[in-house]
Amino acid sequence: MSSPAYAVAATVTDPEMPMLTLEDLGVLRGVEEHDDAVVVAITPTYSGCPAMATMRDDLVHRLRDAGYADVRVKVELTPAWSSDWITERGRQALADHGISPPGSAPHRSGPVVLNLLPTRRAIACPRCGSADVELTSEFGATACKALYRCTACLEPFEHVKEI
Repeated sequence: MSSPAYAVAATVTDPEMPMLTLEDLGVLRGVEEHDDAVVVAITPTYSGCPAMATMRDDLVHRLRDAGYADVRVKVELTPAWSSDWITERGRQALADHGISPPGSAPHRSGPVVLNLLPTRRAIACPRCGSADVELTSEFGATACKALYRCTACLEPFEHVKEI
């Protein structure tokens, strides 16, 4: 059972993809209530994510507006965030907004091999469902998205990268 403070924190949306709550994105890791204080744990989608400060501020404001005077947000880096943490509701919200949700994240053990070739992904156009897509840029509006174009319907779309 989640706490009332968790229920409030779970309504905060991602500043870069506002169709997702922090809970749906898998960034909201936990909420603890201690006496008069609330401590919220979040995990960045990647190191150096510029949205973290806005997420923190939005969590603090939303919880203070709900009556929690002492709100602290801590960043947890372990375990590292994975795109597998995006909920099914979050994946559907991405698709509903024309953004291709990530597939399963690669699971590695040991060192990560440096590969300078484009990442090959099995994705479908979120508009028409065609698998006939081409990468136009490995970097989209945010570092966690890539840009694609559907060769069937010719529509461009973003894809959330598997991490």
